[in-house]
Amino acid sequence: MWSPTEEEKYGVVICSFRGTVPQGLVLELGETVQILEKCEGWYRGVSIKKPSVKGIFPANYIHLKKAIVSNRGQYETVVPLEDSVVTEVTATLQEWAVLWKQLYVKHKVDLFYKLRHVMNELIDLRRQLLSGHLTQDQVREVKRHLTVRLDWGNEHLGLDLVPRKDFEVVDSDQISVSDLYKMHLSSRHSVQQSTSQVDTIRQRHGDACRMPVPHHFFLSLKSFTYNTIGEDTDVFFSLYDVREGKQISERFMVRLNKNGGPRNPEKIDRMCALFTDLSSKDMKRDLYIVAHVIRIGRMLLNDSKKGPPHLHYRRPYGCAVLSIMDVLQSLSEIKEEKDFVLKVYTCTNENEWCQIHENIIRKSSTKYTAPSSNYGLIISLQLLRGDMEQIRRENPMIFNRGVSVTRKLGFPDVIMPGDIRNDLYLTLEKGDFERGGKSVQKNIEVTMYVLYADGEILKDCISLGSGEPSRSAYHSFVLYHNNSPRWGEIIKLPIPIDRFRGSHLRFEFRHCSTKDKGEKKLFGFAFTPLMRDDGTTLSDDIHELYVYKCDENSTFNNHALYLGLPCCKEDYNGCPNIPSSLIFQRSTKESFSVSTQLSSTKLTQNVDLLALLKWKAYPDRVMDILGRLRHVSGEEIVKFLQDILDTLFVVLDDNTEKYGLLVFQSLVFIINLLRDSKYFHFRPVMDTYIQKHFAGALAYKELIRCLKWYMDRSAELVRQDHIQEAMRALEYLFKFIVQSRILYSRATCGMEEEQFRSSIQELFQSIRFVLSLDSRSSETLIFTQAALLNSFPAIFDELLQMFTVQEVAEFVRGTLGSMPSTVHIGQSMDVVKLQSIARTVDSRLFSFSESRRILLPVVLHHIHLHLRQQKELLICSGILSSIFSIIKTSSLEGDVVEEVEMMVESLLDVLLQTLLTIMSKSQSQEAVRGQRCPQCTAEITGEYVSCLLSLLRQMSDTHFQHLLDNFQSKDELKEFLLKIFCVFRNLMKMSVFPRDWMVMRLLTSNIIVTTVQYLSSALHKNFTETDFDFKVWNSYFSLAVLFINQPSLQLENATPPKRKKILDKYGDMRVMMAYELFSMWQNLGEHKIHFIPGMIGPFLGVTLVPQPEVRNIMIPIFHDMMDWEQRKNGNFKQVEAELIDKLDSLVSEGKGDENYRELFSLLLLEKIEQETWRETGISFVTSVTRLMERLLDYRDCMKGDETENKKIGCTVNLMNFYKSEINKEEMYIRYIHKLCDMHLQAENYTEAAFTLLLYCELLQWEDRPLREFLHYPSQSEWQRKEGLCRKIIHYFNKGKSWEFGIPLCRELAIQYESLYDYQSLSWIRKMEATYYDNIMEQQRLEPEFFRVGFYGRKFPFFLRNKEYVCRGHDYERLEAFQQRMLSEFPQAIAMQHPNHPDDSILQCDAQYLQIYAVTPIPDNIDVLQMDRVPDRIKSFYRVNNIRKFRYDRPFHKGPKDKENEFKSLWIERTTLTLTHSLPGISRWFEVERRELVEVSPLENAIQVVENKNQELRTLISQYQHKQMHGNINLLSMCLNGVIDAAVNGGIARYQEAFFDKDYITKHPGDAEKITQLKELMQEQVHVLGVGLAVHEKFVHPEMRPLHKKLIDQFQMMRSSLYHELPGLDKLSPACSGSSTPRSNVLVSHGPMSPESIKLVHRHSPLNMLGSVRHSSSSLSSHTSSETGNLVILTDSSVGETAEDMYHMQASPSTSSLSSTHSAPSQMINSAPSSARGSPSLPDKYRHSREMMMLLPAHRDRPSSAMYPAAIMENGQPPNFQRALIQQMIGPCKPCSDPNLSVAEKAVPAAPSSWSLDSGSREALPFLSAHAGSVLAPPVPPRSLPHGHYSLHFDAFHHQLSDAPPALPARTLRKSPLHPIPASPTSPQSGLDGSNSTLSGSASSGVSSLSESNFGHSSEPPPRTDTMDSVPSQAWNTDEDLETPYLPVRYSLSEPDVLESLKSQPCRSHSAPSGVIPQDTMDPPALPPKPYHSRLPNMENEEGMMIEDDDKHRPLHRKVSQPVSAGKEEQARVAWEHGISEQ
Repeated sequence: MWSPTEEEKYGVVICSFRGTVPQGLVLELGETVQILEKCEGWYRGVSIKKPSVKGIFPANYIHLKKAIVSNRGQYETVVPLEDSVVTEVTATLQEWAVLWKQLYVKHKVDLFYKLRHVMNELIDLRRQLLSGHLTQDQVREVKRHLTVRLDWGNEHLGLDLVPRKDFEVVDSDQISVSDLYKMHLSSRHSVQQSTSQVDTIRQRHGDACRMPVPHHFFLSLKSFTYNTIGEDTDVFFSLYDVREGKQISERFMVRLNKNGGPRNPEKIDRMCALFTDLSSKDMKRDLYIVAHVIRIGRMLLNDSKKGPPHLHYRRPYGCAVLSIMDVLQSLSEIKEEKDFVLKVYTCTNENEWCQIHENIIRKSSTKYTAPSSNYGLIISLQLLRGDMEQIRRENPMIFNRGVSVTRKLGFPDVIMPGDIRNDLYLTLEKGDFERGGKSVQKNIEVTMYVLYADGEILKDCISLGSGEPSRSAYHSFVLYHNNSPRWGEIIKLPIPIDRFRGSHLRFEFRHCSTKDKGEKKLFGFAFTPLMRDDGTTLSDDIHELYVYKCDENSTFNNHALYLGLPCCKEDYNGCPNIPSSLIFQRSTKESFSVSTQLSSTKLTQNVDLLALLKWKAYPDRVMDILGRLRHVSGEEIVKFLQDILDTLFVVLDDNTEKYGLLVFQSLVFIINLLRDSKYFHFRPVMDTYIQKHFAGALAYKELIRCLKWYMDRSAELVRQDHIQEAMRALEYLFKFIVQSRILYSRATCGMEEEQFRSSIQELFQSIRFVLSLDSRSSETLIFTQAALLNSFPAIFDELLQMFTVQEVAEFVRGTLGSMPSTVHIGQSMDVVKLQSIARTVDSRLFSFSESRRILLPVVLHHIHLHLRQQKELLICSGILSSIFSIIKTSSLEGDVVEEVEMMVESLLDVLLQTLLTIMSKSQSQEAVRGQRCPQCTAEITGEYVSCLLSLLRQMSDTHFQHLLDNFQSKDELKEFLLKIFCVFRNLMKMSVFPRDWMVMRLLTSNIIVTTVQYLSSALHKNFTETDFDFKVWNSYFSLAVLFINQPSLQLENATPPKRKKILDKYGDMRVMMAYELFSMWQNLGEHKIHFIPGMIGPFLGVTLVPQPEVRNIMIPIFHDMMDWEQRKNGNFKQVEAELIDKLDSLVSEGKGDENYRELFSLLLLEKIEQETWRETGISFVTSVTRLMERLLDYRDCMKGDETENKKIGCTVNLMNFYKSEINKEEMYIRYIHKLCDMHLQAENYTEAAFTLLLYCELLQWEDRPLREFLHYPSQSEWQRKEGLCRKIIHYFNKGKSWEFGIPLCRELAIQYESLYDYQSLSWIRKMEATYYDNIMEQQRLEPEFFRVGFYGRKFPFFLRNKEYVCRGHDYERLEAFQQRMLSEFPQAIAMQHPNHPDDSILQCDAQYLQIYAVTPIPDNIDVLQMDRVPDRIKSFYRVNNIRKFRYDRPFHKGPKDKENEFKSLWIERTTLTLTHSLPGISRWFEVERRELVEVSPLENAIQVVENKNQELRTLISQYQHKQMHGNINLLSMCLNGVIDAAVNGGIARYQEAFFDKDYITKHPGDAEKITQLKELMQEQVHVLGVGLAVHEKFVHPEMRPLHKKLIDQFQMMRSSLYHELPGLDKLSPACSGSSTPRSNVLVSHGPMSPESIKLVHRHSPLNMLGSVRHSSSSLSSHTSSETGNLVILTDSSVGETAEDMYHMQASPSTSSLSSTHSAPSQMINSAPSSARGSPSLPDKYRHSREMMMLLPAHRDRPSSAMYPAAIMENGQPPNFQRALIQQMIGPCKPCSDPNLSVAEKAVPAAPSSWSLDSGSREALPFLSAHAGSVLAPPVPPRSLPHGHYSLHFDAFHHQLSDAPPALPARTLRKSPLHPIPASPTSPQSGLDGSNSTLSGSASSGVSSLSESNFGHSSEPPPRTDTMDSVPSQAWNTDEDLETPYLPVRYSLSEPDVLESLKSQPCRSHSAPSGVIPQDTMDPPALPPKPYHSRLPNMENEEGMMIEDDDKHRPLHRKVSQPVSAGKEEQARVAWEHGISEQ
């Protein structure tokens, strides 16, 4: 049965419990539990961590602790009954444990280890405290250590400061805010020691000066290692002051044996001394530790003969010194002993022994000898501070070692009353003795005895030094052969006080002979008594004593014999009549000097003092004796304090009239003496005397009389020293007066009470009179008043013994009231007055509520005046905080309403004013430059804030009610409200309290929120309706907003225990304030409109606070605002604008989250639903919500360790949102600059330029002034635009995108020219020229382009389920790119297939990345098709300004034909269109549209063959025009690849597939395409023929066998084709001169819908000069390339190989040259094109049409060279080469696999199963080593897009020649290329610009067709077979129409050709051989502008171009007619093309 527990309430878990039973509570080791019930060995209860979860746990798992239970029952609370410090340590350690581990994770290793050490110490100290075995002192000490460590750790971990009092945590409810503030301050200093704080407070209140802290040196002798003496030694340590030249301490003596160890074995490790009582002044002196070493042994160390061995003498040996100044610093820093080695120097001349230490210190090295080694005395030193009691307590180990306390000579700075001491220090100074007839000087030894009056030698009264016991006789050391020895040895004589009187010292002088006997011969003596006859002791002086002769036989038994003799000169003068016939004769020539110093608390050397104590003996001298008391030294007076006081009062009683004033003065002198710090500790002696020994019952009358007499005379006297002294002594005078009156009362049973009271009243009148005097004229009077004010508060306690509290309070009020106001007194007096008030407030009197009611008004009055004038703020704040402290304490016990009311009336307003002044000062610079340091300003601010808060906290409802009712007018109330709101706002803004003062900050917030609740009703009541005041309301709202946003109130950031603690104590104050704010907003009514838009930002800030309740309260206010603005203006534009502006800055500051976005949308949409303006409202809320999504993404990217890419993407996304959706231009521009900075950081210079260009385009070339913005100064629009242009040009230059910079250069040039700024014009033109040079000379790499899909809901909003194309970095291949993306999104999973993902992936909570390379499709193919444009230029256009990209995937449709795969091999072609072209403002842009088409096997074949033809023509043309020099290998390889492949399969496979009857019958619709394929094959044969002819011309003699083999194979190829293509029999052999039929016809194809197939061009990256990495077969597997393109499966063609390709081995038909058909070095210098793409500006931003031609290039990749293969007879490469190529290229992997590297996907090793290319791709790395330097010209594109087709011809003259036939050229043009409409049936081609026109083909005499994409017609237009109907302008795009440049004619014969064009049939014939164009005009000076968008060409219904009337525009192409063309051939051509002759 479960029963409630009685005792067992609280426990600690000592073993973890897993809670495996039903209802079991899981508990961890160390958790604390509260126990509710028990049952048979089980408890039921809760863990303190999770108080909401109840459960059961085993009783034996719990260690019970005692606890206090309050509120027993269901809701009982349990507090453990243990020391609060222990509880705090436990909680703190638990909190630290979590943070400590985080330190390790954050690599803060240093702090990690320090904290671990401190935690271990805390655990250890806690254990000691819990053990209960410590004394109270030890407990205090342990607690001190604990709290210091707790504070240290909290500070270093950034936790809150804990305010403490006596080591215990204080409860902020129990003390005033001022006290709490002070505790925070002292806790802050506690690590350094809190004493400093106490001192400052004490000084501030003018307390008596504090006691100086004595210092002590602990010295321990470790060893004397340099003891080579071989004799016993005595070492004497003492402290020596160099400046004074004297010892300041006793000596510490150590006796060592000859081995250097202690002579007494018990002293091992105990040879230590404590040099005590050194004052701070001493520590500043130049002190040394001096060690004198005296050996005890033979007379001479090195001479064994001198002296018998049994006789030992004390002989000087050496000395060592150590400067304390040098070691003080290091000793102060460390708390333990530190070792030092002291070298022992020996004396060179014994006569100077007494000065050896000075010589060593002065480094007079001639006078001493350094030791031979570095060893010596090893000592350790430690510096200790504090009085002896404290030292004993703190360092018990030192005293356990038997330390010798070694005192100062003389008294310390502070003489303690109980310190009884009676030491006489005697120094043996020197002696002068006669030689006594000897030839050598004597060795003199002095022996000294202390003898009592009866002649007895006193035992143990001579001490050579501390550390050794005292002895009865002293033997001095002996100086060898010295008759005038100087010893300088100090001896201490601790003679008992009772034996002192009558004792004397006797000195005996002996000569120590070194002869054999070695006896010591007595030859004289001296003596001196210790006390004089008058009772005074031997004075502190040098005494020269008489030396009396004597010998060994002389007897000293009868000391009276010599005591009657004079001992010295003064003595002799005293008794001249000495008989001469005595036994002892004085030796007049000899003398002996000693000096003495008395340190005694019992004996005096002062005659005057003795006279006073024995005044009755000299009755006539009493006046004189009393007068002379002032001259007696303080030490003497305090020693005899009680006796002196007794004597004075006896004298006073003896004759009051006569001696009264003198006694009073003497008393004042003694009292003031005790104020000195040295004697401060004698005040208790005085107090004890007054309480227990004082007996002057009548004294009070005279004391009062004298005191009043002094005060009354203060107005008249000029010199007021006596008066001031009396004022200073006021406290003790009153003590004597009161005690005297009490004694009198007792004796007389209270007689004369009235007289006493009236005399006191009169005395106070005198006091008031003194204080009321105007002291400004008299300086002495000021000092009198100051002295009086200083002493005045000290008398209250005495008065309270005689009078009631009210009476004393009235006295005090009258006195304080009599002081003149601040205006009439000087500043110094002001301070004194306030200090007096402060001490009044601190006095016991003020703690009585009766007295407070009397005193408070006058105190407050003075403070009020000071605060009004801003004077002495620091003292005033101290007084106020004391008052509040007292009132708080009283309020806990009784009623303080009245007092608080007084304070509110007097202080509240002035406090607010003071705080505003201080705060404004501390914000300005004055405070720093002014009188006070900034720290003081901060301290004053803190003090006054705490005072204000104390006052507000004490105020109750009634106080606030009275306060608000007391305002006379609304203006006063308004002023008050503004002040208090302003102070509160500043409190939160300025953060008066440091961040870690959490207790203080929370209390402040609590007081503010309470006060605001009181004041808001007044605000509502007085300032809402007609009296609405915007200023007050605005101030209120600002305060509320600041309050809610305070960092200290954001509980979400706090640890759970801390959060719980705060919520338990205060609740969530943000919610309280939010409710207050909301209700006040609702109270505003129609005045709300005043706060729109001003308060939108602040309120938005409040709603962003992560507190759901605050958000729910505040978000609806925005609906309210929208509603009010809608009512007023008919829209809510202001709300909208402000909300969006502020949202940006607030979210970027880290506020807001996803929940907020959802809540914002939800709450507002809900409210807006009911409104009439709901549509605009909903759209606004939606756009704000979307903005928030983007802002949050942006912030998360910026805040996290995100990569540049993510940040840039995020910024672009946000920027576009501002631009397009909410049209915020300023925000848009801000983000432009942020984006630009990011690009610069990532070194994306081109993108940075494009980004800045966005801003540039918003500006005009005007002189409109622009304000300062971001980092731009205020300047004109023209200047800003110019600066931007220059910067953009600079960035384009850095990004090597010179083509983009050139138009800007021109734009600037036009501006400079119009302004005649020729200097700038010259500069910009030179820049432009430099850019042209750079384009031609500098290497640029072509980037790769990659398509990336981001799928899954875990991606940021701007990426989620979108696909992008990214422009790769230099040298970045697919694998590297993929790695980069995966590292940017470490959570992402790479998808292994290129298929579009399904919904399950799109909606899942994960991240999927799909990456593959894509091929760019250039928009601008004109440049690429122009002849003779260097490839460096074309390369740029191939990869810049690209908006479309393509990706091809081969697949088999239907059953796969085993015999011939080509029958079923289809291509799936995906075309991606981006939102913007690349490059642009980002490296990646989103895909806007994707189109998917399938290319049939036949179309694929057509493209492959056409590509190969193009490639061959280009190469041949380059050799014809000698563009390729020297090495013919490339041509040999190419020809061999095509011819050999054809023989071994090649195009024969296509024949089998498509010319088969079955195929033709099954596919009747493909007839035209089959015809086209046949033509292309025929063309290929012709091209090969021409190629062989060129090859023959250039071939090297050694290669002739190869050439012959090629000719043979070519014949075989032709004959194999002959059966299929009967037209071939007409073809001439390779060297024949007839033209190819293909070159003379225009092929037309059957209709085909444009939707059915959409092919896009793709160019090879290596195709810079128009050629490609071609594969060996003429029907290369470049399946994916359209006709006219040369390469498709280059290194990087990802996903374009057939599926089966992966499973095939290298075909045996691999051509000998197949694998080296690499482009020549100049052609291969571009990167693989699988990943091209980077955004460009949208068309509308292009600022001029120039940009289209000059789009940016990327940096070139270095040229790869080609491999000239070693060729065998059969044309195969040697096996090793083939093997190597195979090995390098490796087996192909699926190209769609995004995990493959680009290199892996680059080159298939075997001919693909869907390609007829019998060779593998080139292996670039291997080949590059064997490059031949060959050039290939570009070849024009081949495919005809559907739409119109037409012809372009180059202009040339009809010149005939007999040269061999040239191959048909595709296009021959020099002017920029204009598109020709394609055949309606040819596949649509987006030409990619890699296929340029055949450079130099005009001179080959062959004219050809060029096809280009020219728009799509939706239906196939009717065929046009002639050109007559096509006017010359039909091919002009509007680019031509807009161009500002005049058209340039490239040939003089253009008009003639125009005529001939009209009459000729539209057929192209081979030009006669040797037709050479003549360029008579220069090309245009500037390239055309690239920026203008092209308008679509308008076509008429017939598919014809609309004719333009502009007849003067020259034709771009001229058609040349061949002179002879056989009719038969023409007819065939006509048949083939279906052309009807006109």
